[in-house]
Amino acid sequence: MKIKFWGVRGSIPCPGPNTVRYGGNTPCIEVRFQEINRLIIIDAGSGVRELGNYMMGYDLPKGPIRTEIFLSHTHWDHILGFPFFTPIYIPGTQLKVYGPVTYEGDSLEKIVGGQMTYRYFPVREGDLAAEIEYIHLKEGRFDLGDGIILVTKYLNHPLLCLGYRFEYKGKVFCTAYDTEPFRNIFCTDPADPSFDEAMAAEGDLVAQEQNALVEQFFAGADLLVHDTQYTKTEYEKGKFGWGHSSFEHACAAANRTGVKAMALFHHDPMRSDAQIDELASLYCAPGEAGLAKIFFAREGMEIDL
Repeated sequence: MKIKFWGVRGSIPCPGPNTVRYGGNTPCIEVRFQEINRLIIIDAGSGVRELGNYMMGYDLPKGPIRTEIFLSHTHWDHILGFPFFTPIYIPGTQLKVYGPVTYEGDSLEKIVGGQMTYRYFPVREGDLAAEIEYIHLKEGRFDLGDGIILVTKYLNHPLLCLGYRFEYKGKVFCTAYDTEPFRNIFCTDPADPSFDEAMAAEGDLVAQEQNALVEQFFAGADLLVHDTQYTKTEYEKGKFGWGHSSFEHACAAANRTGVKAMALFHHDPMRSDAQIDELASLYCAPGEAGLAKIFFAREGMEIDL
């Protein structure tokens, strides 16, 4: 597997002089299996536009484009690049779009393709030249063919969100974003009139179980891409429930689970290159997450597993 980052920023594209080195595009990751001529794309944030342009020059000359997009979830920063993904306008393109759906009444096609109406965009989805199939994906284990195994895990985000674990020829690549640690959602203060001891205990148990399952999901990964939008201080000052993790949490989890390398991902849009450099000196030092190599993902970065 060869992984390339085309978008690493969270929430909203933020181009400009302060984000040049790490990048201002929202999430898009290319996973290429060169020996079987297969390309998988994770998320269609604004970074997918440049990936599509690259595919027009690299893949299309070899024949019609056939690829798959796996959406972690359908928040706008993860799908807004889809209308600008050039291959969908090219006859012969075959595209499968996988992803979770929070509301059964709204199909994946309606959510993703619904961006392409005259209300928002000059081209309607019905006018696209590509053959597009939308596939509702749930938690589980799937055989994608060609020796590729996919394991999916529900994460903790305000919208239904999936982590992806790709296994191929003994190598493992995982994504765990957008997510934050599971917490007890019930009242835990005995002085509060709404406190219920049994419910509080059950809430603690469920949160512990789910956090353990997430760590089990990415345990031993050769490369883990983990949500780290905040520092611990930022997270604890009003970011609970926003669906994003701290650097401290991700590093500790990687240490506990024997992850070999971890890319810190979904950078806050207000975070400048200089600020990320400062954070790298704190969180990417050898031993910060045990034996795992820790680094900040940046646009254009390539990793060969």
